[in-house]
Amino acid sequence: MPELLTVREVADYLRVTQKTVYRLLQQGSIPALKVSHSWRFDKASIDEWLKSTAVGAKANILVVDDDQTIRDLFRDILEDAGHRVITAGSGAEALEYIKAKDFALVFLDLKMPGMSGADVLRKIRAIDPDLPVTIITGFPDSESMAAALAQGPFGVMNKPFGEADVLNAVKSFIRIGRS
Repeated sequence: MPELLTVREVADYLRVTQKTVYRLLQQGSIPALKVSHSWRFDKASIDEWLKSTAVGAKANILVVDDDQTIRDLFRDILEDAGHRVITAGSGAEALEYIKAKDFALVFLDLKMPGMSGADVLRKIRAIDPDLPVTIITGFPDSESMAAALAQGPFGVMNKPFGEADVLNAVKSFIRIGRS
């Protein structure tokens, strides 16, 4: 028997507002059933819809890390999942890309020579306050992390990480919208 969700439940599941769910319903872009006078959502259909819209959406993702191996790892994982990936080896380079192009998500190393990840995050927030950022760190309890936390909400991915961690971060932050 299918698991049916209410508008509130699907909004919580997608991490969006109920207003966004109703907008998607009006656009006819989200799979739904009308039961009596209420909308219901089959969880399996929502999962399929998410897979086709989030992973298949070919989001623009920026990876910022001073380590070429890490940048290559992200590029391989994300491009295999169908995304467009741009990499930057420094904070200054990343900010130039952010000023020139729209991104759905930024993966940002916390510890880099020159401009720290916390400094880059502060400047990203000045350029695009709503841009989702996931901090990559091997130092989750550092002063740099405390400085980053002052810049507002973001995701955190601790080193070492694997392919599943990268793809889960993408699924968490690229639900609906930006690409």
